[in-house]
Amino acid sequence: MTHKDLLAVVSQFESPIYVYDAAKIESQYKRLRDAFKKVKQVKINYAVKALSNLSVIKLLNSLGSGMDTVSIQEVKLALEAGVAPGDIIYTPNGVSLAEIEKAAELGVQINIDNLSILEQFGTKHPKTPVCIRINPHVMAGGNTNISVGHIDSKFGISIHQMPHIERIVENTKMTINGIHMHTGSDILDIEVFLYASEILFESATHFSDLEFIDFGSGFKVPYKEGDIETNVEELGKKLSKRFNEFCVSYGKEITLAFEPGKFLVSEAGKFLVQVNVVKQTTSTVFAQVDSGFNHLIRPMLYGSQHEIENISNPNGRERFYSVVGYICETDTFANNRRIAEIREGDILSFSNAGAYCATMASNYNSRYRPAEVLFYNGKPHLIRQRETFEDILRNQVIFDVNA
Repeated sequence: MTHKDLLAVVSQFESPIYVYDAAKIESQYKRLRDAFKKVKQVKINYAVKALSNLSVIKLLNSLGSGMDTVSIQEVKLALEAGVAPGDIIYTPNGVSLAEIEKAAELGVQINIDNLSILEQFGTKHPKTPVCIRINPHVMAGGNTNISVGHIDSKFGISIHQMPHIERIVENTKMTINGIHMHTGSDILDIEVFLYASEILFESATHFSDLEFIDFGSGFKVPYKEGDIETNVEELGKKLSKRFNEFCVSYGKEITLAFEPGKFLVSEAGKFLVQVNVVKQTTSTVFAQVDSGFNHLIRPMLYGSQHEIENISNPNGRERFYSVVGYICETDTFANNRRIAEIREGDILSFSNAGAYCATMASNYNSRYRPAEVLFYNGKPHLIRQRETFEDILRNQVIFDVNA
């Protein structure tokens, strides 16, 4: 998408707005698929939590992707988008047995990450195949909030509790058809990932009916020019060799599965805002925009850095700006960032806005959530309308104190 394309989107649909490039989503999917082309059976399950728009789900499903879901609502979204139940894996954390049973009734693959629910589910539904999420006790991820495979994590069943798992499986006569891990997001060192994979391979030998091993994802994408990213080609070469060796020793071909979210959609997304005010203080020049962390929370929540371009004046002289939002508390997108000269009314474009931006948006300060547009075959298509005041009021029930 060119600057001209993005400016045309703002002209047609106004700002703030999320814009996704379908071509980039497709190329990232094919890149990951091709990295593991030497494995006979590979399944890529898109992590719906990254960007849960129905049109994006349909696009990825058309490419051959299954769906990785973490809630019953995401399961229903995937089904609504036309995804077959058999192409959906449901990997919740800390949910009730009732929710897991609802997902099982819908025919999707169940993935359980604690001993209590494993025993309860296996006792009541021994004929329903289950995947088990293992915690490999490996620290990986770019931020403590997104590192989920370490010893203090709430996710997964500890590898040291394997005897407990085996006892439950033996007592309930349930079938374990998959084993899974997810160490965290923003994997920098593939050797750490491969080390965790060895733990998963060893865990897999405890089960005789496996159909797949799910290695999670968390592959890092670049956030700025020259930024480090996960070398999925090198990972594909090394892990494919090891996986094929495991299949030989296991005695049958099983499926190698991944659940990428950010890797598939992050770089495809742009978030476009308009500059309301350029405010000079005694020490800082603020570019104050028509959005805030209610629409893009990651810089405030994770300290993430999103590249910011002034697409209205891309060739202007670079100056230092702090780009801030309109939320009524500290609301900073970037501090002292070099950006082409910003004027009031200019449109700024935030990169890497495809993952965990729209899905984490809120109505804080009673602001509307933005529209979403999918750029497909050279044309913008509205895939979510901008909210209205009626949406803010919806589901509110007024209590009449005078009644």
